[in-house]
Amino acid sequence: MVSCGKDDDGNDLNVRDNELAGSISGHLELDPELEYYLTGPLIVEEGGVLDIPAGTVIKARQGFSKYILVLQGGKIYARGTADAPVRMIADIEDAGQGYWGGLIINGGAPLAGTDEVGSTEVNSSYTYGGNDAGESSGELTYLVLGNTGARSSTDVEHNGLTLNGVGSGTVIENIYIYDGADDGIEFFGGSVNVTNLLVVNSDDDMFDFTQGYSGTLKNAYGIWESGFSSSESDPRGIEADGNLDGTFPTHVNQSDFRIENITFDLRLDHASGDPARQMQDLIKVRRGAKAVIVNALVKGSGAVGDLIDLTDGKGNGDLGSQISLTNMLDNAIDGSEIKPADAEAIVIESGNIGCDSKLFSWTGYEF
Repeated sequence: MVSCGKDDDGNDLNVRDNELAGSISGHLELDPELEYYLTGPLIVEEGGVLDIPAGTVIKARQGFSKYILVLQGGKIYARGTADAPVRMIADIEDAGQGYWGGLIINGGAPLAGTDEVGSTEVNSSYTYGGNDAGESSGELTYLVLGNTGARSSTDVEHNGLTLNGVGSGTVIENIYIYDGADDGIEFFGGSVNVTNLLVVNSDDDMFDFTQGYSGTLKNAYGIWESGFSSSESDPRGIEADGNLDGTFPTHVNQSDFRIENITFDLRLDHASGDPARQMQDLIKVRRGAKAVIVNALVKGSGAVGDLIDLTDGKGNGDLGSQISLTNMLDNAIDGSEIKPADAEAIVIESGNIGCDSKLFSWTGYEF
């Protein structure tokens, strides 16, 4: 451990009294026997490695500047286990949404367009994207992210987990994200695959895809709990854009991804006309995006504007999308179930069972 300055590996950081902030350009392995506090941005530089063993707890102080960012060429290994997950959470109980930033990984995998690079939303000086679809930014397994999504303005805000141009060589599985502002998880391009993902009480979208994402999300479960209300105007279960903000409709390699086994569990009391208690769209695929979604299930008592909507003022979703959804909501759906109605491979049908909640027994969450 060091107090300030650089350690023997060249890390320019502060680990005084177990406080984490600064830059990692060498190799930093945390001690699972200690409890750490995130007091400022923790940046894993190109060539740097952040190694977080099973059972490690990182508690974030409040504020937008409290986040962990892995730059292109850096790596993070947060390798928890079912019995000893890694936890990145608030430093107080009942912190609510948007208490601290979250975890951001910048990779070198392709984005929509040709040789495009993107700028990190929370700090535009850091870029992502490239030509290495199989690149690895490390490994996240059995990781808990809580109370994330702090914002500096309406347009600049964190998610729980932000994956910017992350490649398929990165391992991400068994992730639990709860009480986050903005989105639970957002994929900005890249080709990384994510397996076993639980998102509870995300203020905006549960699962967000944009800028040419081309991987697979397998076994996903999204929950709005009883009593939850969203502060956003258009919260969704899935929001998928082919390109960034719908401003690049001619880009090649628009988002083209797959989701297998997904459940949306809306436990809210039905409150017709109250937007804070209604999901605008369950599944929104727009702006050139193409999605294959199999074995999707929605259940509970919450209200939804549209179940599946491929229409948008900045461009519709690809009509080659294939979506199968079983609707087991207790209440009637407000508005159209499918838009456009002639999307032949978009179906509401019986028989889907969605994601198995037993996959998340390690979280301790009571389903």
